[in-house]
Amino acid sequence: MSMILELGMLSDDSIKQVLGDPILIWRVVAPDDPDILKTVMSMSPEGWSRERNVELPPLPLSEIEKSRCYLDKAWHGIHYLLTKTQWEGDPPLNFLLGGGKVVGDVDVGYGPARVLDSSEAATVSAALEPITREYLTSRFDPDDMTEKQIYPDIWDRDPAEDGTLDYCLQFFDELKKFVADAAANRMGLVIRIC
Repeated sequence: MSMILELGMLSDDSIKQVLGDPILIWRVVAPDDPDILKTVMSMSPEGWSRERNVELPPLPLSEIEKSRCYLDKAWHGIHYLLTKTQWEGDPPLNFLLGGGKVVGDVDVGYGPARVLDSSEAATVSAALEPITREYLTSRFDPDDMTEKQIYPDIWDRDPAEDGTLDYCLQFFDELKKFVADAAANRMGLVIRIC
């Protein structure tokens, strides 16, 4: 199976609600799915559902909170270009894989989601703003990426035949715009790998 990174916008009020009742993250990652409770229960029949009502609590979301940015499988390459690390890196540029708060122990794909409040999202946006395609190109090191097992395992492909760097740059442009939009709207971020 593929691992895709998804970002969404979330207000600070919604973030507080989700952190207070982590099962609400399902309302965030699947806001238009009326059968999400059935999906959650089928994934964990002995889990939270036996300790709660059969209804998943409501979490009204604004239209902007339903906005999504998908980084496809380029997320790990982008993280590497920003941090030159496999999983680590210094804040705020490590935000795709670190920082923020983990939303309980609710698995929403490949582990729990993380949230960054609006001030953290603004900090990330400010850090991304001066980063150019040229800068990221100068950090592209296919041999190091292969050695560090950066997902997906495509970095040893011939650049003349396969645009692995362009793949990362295209999704970086979308990421940068999405985070800037979140900051401009005083929204936080929700991040998950699914």
